[in-house]
Amino acid sequence: MQRDAFLQRVSEAVARGNRHRPAVQREKIVPGAGYVGLGGDDPCEVMAREIAQVGGIAHRAADDEAAREVLRQLIAQHEVRRALCWQHPVLQELQLAALLESLGVELLDPEQLASLPEDQRRQQMLEADLGISSTTWAIAETGTLALVATPTTPRTASLLPPVHVAIVRRSQIIPDLFDFFEQLAGHGDEIPSNVTLITGPSKTGDLELRLVTGVHGPGQWHVVLVDEPTTPESTNR
Repeated sequence: MQRDAFLQRVSEAVARGNRHRPAVQREKIVPGAGYVGLGGDDPCEVMAREIAQVGGIAHRAADDEAAREVLRQLIAQHEVRRALCWQHPVLQELQLAALLESLGVELLDPEQLASLPEDQRRQQMLEADLGISSTTWAIAETGTLALVATPTTPRTASLLPPVHVAIVRRSQIIPDLFDFFEQLAGHGDEIPSNVTLITGPSKTGDLELRLVTGVHGPGQWHVVLVDEPTTPESTNR
């Protein structure tokens, strides 16, 4: 490839990548400002908009029953037979185990997988059609999920299956990355073994600067944004 043609392709790729920028309230910009936060009064709306911008699919749900209906549709659409799932309060409140059982979907959770020999455990995880998680925090500014790995919330659920669905309550959404680092610093005395930041489906541009989706992780990324918690305790995560 000639040098000029190669540089032109690089410039075009950079321009495409620069199209997405977090929205700002420009009227608040003052001389010397280092950062201008994301505008918008509805965190679910901001989160949904940014998720769409980075190639994900956001689903608004008014309550838990609406969220369950979204899951039913996604499970039918992708012909899911086996789901790799977190053990998490949000999913328990959603009655996820009962929902999957009613749909004939085998649920794989950390407790069940831990009882299997290592080779069987690995094979079961690799054969999962769908990964279902919640999130530790959701960052509205960039449409990002921040997932802290624990024994009951493993990163495999969001990385191995070809489709990942995250159930996110309004109370889990924080405005921006500055808030994320503050939350992470206050997460406890122990540093998490892994924090995964997910912004859109898996992408790579390694081969000739061509964007390819789903090579190193899920090719489809769905986030179900639940407007209202089921119980007051749901808001204290």
